[in-house]
Amino acid sequence: MTQRDPRITYLLRQGDTPLILAQRLCAWCGHAPELEIDLALANIGLDLLGQARNILGYAATLIGPECSEDRLAFGRDEREFHNLLLAEQPNGGFNDTLVRQFLLDAYHLLLQRELSASRDPQLAAIAAKSLKEAEYHLRFSQGWMIRLGDGNETSHQKIQQSLDALWRFTAELFHADDTELELADQGIAVDPRRLQAPWQELVSDTLRQATLTLPEQPAYRLGGKQGQHSEHLGFILAEMQFLQRAYPNCNW
Repeated sequence: MTQRDPRITYLLRQGDTPLILAQRLCAWCGHAPELEIDLALANIGLDLLGQARNILGYAATLIGPECSEDRLAFGRDEREFHNLLLAEQPNGGFNDTLVRQFLLDAYHLLLQRELSASRDPQLAAIAAKSLKEAEYHLRFSQGWMIRLGDGNETSHQKIQQSLDALWRFTAELFHADDTELELADQGIAVDPRRLQAPWQELVSDTLRQATLTLPEQPAYRLGGKQGQHSEHLGFILAEMQFLQRAYPNCNW
C-alpha cells in the first residue's frame, strides 16, 4: 500500500497502536485474576478499539474509496503496520500487562492532550474524545502500579521485573522521524520529543509512590513505527485476521 500523503502514515501509527493493544487486552477476557480486573481490561480494550476505528476510518478516507477501516485492520501484512513495539509485547502475567499498559497510558494521555489542538480538525476531534478515555485508563493502571508495587514482597518483585524487562521499548515513544517532524511543523502532528520530559515526570512520580526503581538500562528499541516489528506481531495478526483471510470480503 503506497501513501504519498504523510498524514496517512501518521494516522496509521496513531491507529495501529490502540488496535494491537486492544487485541492484547481483550485476550484477558475470562482469564484475569479478578472479575473487576477482567471487566476493566475488556472495557479498556473496547475503548482502544473504538479509537483505532476512528483513526483508521479517517486514514481510509484519505487513501481513497477502495479502502476502509476493515481493509486497514484485516488486509495489511506485518510490515505495513506502524504500531509501537511496546504494544505488541506478550501479555505474560498480569504484572507484565499492567506495566505495559501504564507506560502506554501515560504516553497516550499526554499525546491526546497535544493532538486535541491539532490544526487538522478531524484529528483534533478524535483526540479530544480519546482524551477522556485516556484519563480513565491511566487512573486504572496507575492505581494498580502503586497498589502492587507498594504491596507485599512478591507483588513488588513481579512489577519491578516487568518494568525492567519492558523499559527498553519506551525509547520509541519519543523518537521522531521526518514524517512526524514535517507534520509537527504544520501544526498537525505532535513532535514526540516534547512529550518525553512530562512523561518521565509522571512515570517517575508514580514509581516513587509504588516504591519501584526506575530501570538503569537505557531504552533503545526502535522500528515499530517504520514497520520493523518483533516476532510477536505476526502471531497477533494471524489470530486477528484469520476470518477475513479465510473468507475475503465476507459479510454477515
